[in-house]
Amino acid sequence: MDVEVIGAVSGLLVAVLGAVFAFSRWIITKFLSELKPNGGGSIKDKVEINSERLCRVEQRVDDIYHILAERK
Repeated sequence: MDVEVIGAVSGLLVAVLGAVFAFSRWIITKFLSELKPNGGGSIKDKVEINSERLCRVEQRVDDIYHILAERK
């Protein structure tokens, strides 16, 4: 193989690996930012809000069961 071919293949390999690294870094940062609370816009904030709502609904259902149990 000539020196030019080795240089071209090496350059292509470096370019492809650099693109893969940059893309994977972008994807990781994008998804990690969704896991941090940011004032209501992230997935974690939505999960916490829904968890609080679920606890309130469960408490209301428990109260209804207690009211119905006292009537009998």
